[in-house]
Amino acid sequence: MSELSRRQFLKSGLASSLLLFNGCSLWPQRSTAKAHVIIVGGGFGGATAAKYLRLFSPNLKITLIEPKSRYLACPGSNGVFAGITSLEQLSTDYQHLRQRHRINLISDSVSSIKPQQRQVELSGGNRLSYDRLILSPGIAFRWDTIDGYSQSLSEQFPHAWQAGQQTLLLNDQLQNLPDNGTVLICPPADPYRCPPGPYERASLMAYWLKRHKPRAKILILDPKRSFSKQALFESGWKQHYGYGTANSLIEWHSLADNPIVALDAAGKTVITAFGDRCRGDVINLIPPQTAGSIALDSGLADQSGWCPVNPISSESSISRFIHVIGDAAYFNPIPKSAFAANSEAKMCALALSCLFNETELPSPSWINTCYSLITADQAISVSHSYRLSEARSLAKAQISGGVSSKTDHESLTLEAGYAQAAYRQLLEDSFY
Repeated sequence: MSELSRRQFLKSGLASSLLLFNGCSLWPQRSTAKAHVIIVGGGFGGATAAKYLRLFSPNLKITLIEPKSRYLACPGSNGVFAGITSLEQLSTDYQHLRQRHRINLISDSVSSIKPQQRQVELSGGNRLSYDRLILSPGIAFRWDTIDGYSQSLSEQFPHAWQAGQQTLLLNDQLQNLPDNGTVLICPPADPYRCPPGPYERASLMAYWLKRHKPRAKILILDPKRSFSKQALFESGWKQHYGYGTANSLIEWHSLADNPIVALDAAGKTVITAFGDRCRGDVINLIPPQTAGSIALDSGLADQSGWCPVNPISSESSISRFIHVIGDAAYFNPIPKSAFAANSEAKMCALALSCLFNETELPSPSWINTCYSLITADQAISVSHSYRLSEARSLAKAQISGGVSSKTDHESLTLEAGYAQAAYRQLLEDSFY
């Protein structure tokens, strides 16, 4: 990405929602509607949807249902393995949404959705009615795809793909790795949350190992033939971790024709389709993923395991009056990321405001950006914007974004600074 385009992006892309409203030079007309919108899930998608619905529609009744009192962000959590961040630094509460934006917060979970009655039933037993429902439930794991692996065994072989106790568990295993030990990172096949995440994780684990256990090794056993920002990652690994040499801290192996199909828990070994076995002292096994459980249980996902939607409004293609955003929704080719969830939430909020106010929806667009750390102070990035094609499907805008164009020390150090600024802006834009 060029320096000019990056500065423009950081100046306007994250701080302002107006990039989403192509053809709208002014803030969208505020709705006077008094409908009730319920939002399920308080991550980057749900929190952003609640905030922007209030900004667009001051008279709406907005209820956000989220069981946790504080949100623990996945973006940035790989920094725990490098010793450069903590889970506390990744935690934020919902008080600004309540106090500044008058969002009704309910600390509970939804046990079922009643589409015919337009109601949700809470685990505590209460039922709430809605005019429109926004569902942002995140991901669930497909525990049945790897023989010998299960949710209970994830306490021994952590995925750490939802920040929290799993992150701490994997970090503890890394720090207790034998001096010449082996870490296996086993990513899932596409699609899954945060496509560059396993490779940033390998980078930051290697950053820590280089300083504390330089005889150790990280093996990435990948079911894909290639991965997000591969050339940039490999360039960074060559600079810092000896990638491609006999003493490399990181090795990447494509198992596209011979994927991992089983886990021998007692032997700390993964087994491929051809019967090959690979042992690791630490095994970071990341299962394939689907839409969150409430979306599956409500029949909102198709055979892919994700929720098909009309991208213009995020309305479910399966059930009217329900809108799905974030990781659970099928917005291909937009990747599943916090930045994408934030963008999808704004577009959904604008669509509902226009619907309630009976005004025309501006031509929509979406943005996604992703920074990945190679070391504690060097990073790479990719950014794209998306629009509707003539066939009314999502496609990358012809001239937008791109990947890091320079890999010298100074440029990658600047990227790390941009990464911190972008994350702060994303957090501010979603929760404050």
